[in-house]
Amino acid sequence: MAARYVAQRGSTTVEFAIVASVIFFLIFGIVDFGFAVYMTHLVTDVSRMGARYAMVRGSTCKSSGCPATSTSIQSYVRSMSPIADPTAMMVTTTWSPGYGCVTSPYQAPGCTVSVQVQYPYHFAGAFLNGLVMPIASASQNTISQ
Repeated sequence: MAARYVAQRGSTTVEFAIVASVIFFLIFGIVDFGFAVYMTHLVTDVSRMGARYAMVRGSTCKSSGCPATSTSIQSYVRSMSPIADPTAMMVTTTWSPGYGCVTSPYQAPGCTVSVQVQYPYHFAGAFLNGLVMPIASASQNTISQ
């Protein structure tokens, strides 16, 4: 009876190792996907901030930094992002005619500005390492000044 008890004691350690590795794999996967969801929210938020920045810096704006350019919007969006590598973020700005806006340049009040932000999210998990998920968001506003 004592020999049987010793054999069961060793099997418990093996079972624990198998179950613990599966549980840790699931926990790290959940954390990694949580970071991916966070990055999606972040990219959406900075695209909105970029569109707002361009909206209040149209061709009739009197403060410094007006009118907003593609370069200034890109710099602003990258500076507002707490990402470790903001240079990986691609920011594209386009202006187009809107209601009451018929002549170029389209940075006058009434024109629309669209800011699109793209970021390649790199998964860090053991099985997803090297997998890249492209995250993109666009925001559009009407220039107010």
